[in-house]
Amino acid sequence: MNNTQLKGSIVAQITPFDIDGRINEKVLRSLIDRQISEGTNGIVACGTTGESATLSHEEHHQVMDIIIDQVNHRVPVICGAGSNATNEAVSLSRYAEKAGADAILSVGPYYNKPSQEGLYQHYQAVAESVSIPIILYNVPGRTGSNISAETTLRLSEIENVIGVKEASGNMSQIMNILRDRPEGFLVFSGDDSLSLPLIALGLNGTISVVANETPKLFAQMINAALKGDWNTARNIHEQLLPLMEVNFIETNPVPAKTAMSIMGLIEEKFRLPLCPMTLSNRAKLESVLQAIHLV
Repeated sequence: MNNTQLKGSIVAQITPFDIDGRINEKVLRSLIDRQISEGTNGIVACGTTGESATLSHEEHHQVMDIIIDQVNHRVPVICGAGSNATNEAVSLSRYAEKAGADAILSVGPYYNKPSQEGLYQHYQAVAESVSIPIILYNVPGRTGSNISAETTLRLSEIENVIGVKEASGNMSQIMNILRDRPEGFLVFSGDDSLSLPLIALGLNGTISVVANETPKLFAQMINAALKGDWNTARNIHEQLLPLMEVNFIETNPVPAKTAMSIMGLIEEKFRLPLCPMTLSNRAKLESVLQAIHLV
């Protein structure tokens, strides 16, 4: 796979469960087809939005296998393969490579709160364990530690570390990475609402939550911006901004999965400790969905 294929609107795919809480393979396959038919440029399996933290290793493998099979080389597949334990991240990464993933999304080790040197050594070990591309995933609000711009740029010197998904919300940090990155190093936004302004600074695309609910519109926005069609991109951004915001009124992916249930796409089923939204927040979500004609 050429790294230039990794760009645009990449969905952080939700993991649908059936009423008994098991992975719903039939629905997952239909969601993948919906994404591709509506213009999504890539699929992330088993990311934060896919509730990876509550999937067993067997289920993690299962979701990877289903998505890689269903995509069938139509768009790139990036498999979430991170862990707070380096040896587990290595194991998941090796499985993703064997399963046929185009790249790996490797979240910063959570809970441990490693030093910047610890982060570097963690990713160095993962990179040495596989030959496929690795995208770093910096989401300090989830992991408890930030991968600094300096560490990201240091890691960019490793041959198969090809990019970063930045979900720190720290615009200065992201701008420093965009300014100082080596040629060909990819930067993706992990915050839907920041995608448009960051594309103006050189962003390559977004690994998106809102693309689960409205893949076509979000892909149109991102790809219009990448082509410099700012009027089209801005109009769609303004239309989708309320949904981007309400998607985080409670812990992701609870609002997105609730919205997709209201839209008739999935069962409203989560893995504890995630649980259904409060009635007041659900009403706010429904109001937004109605306003942008998704229901």
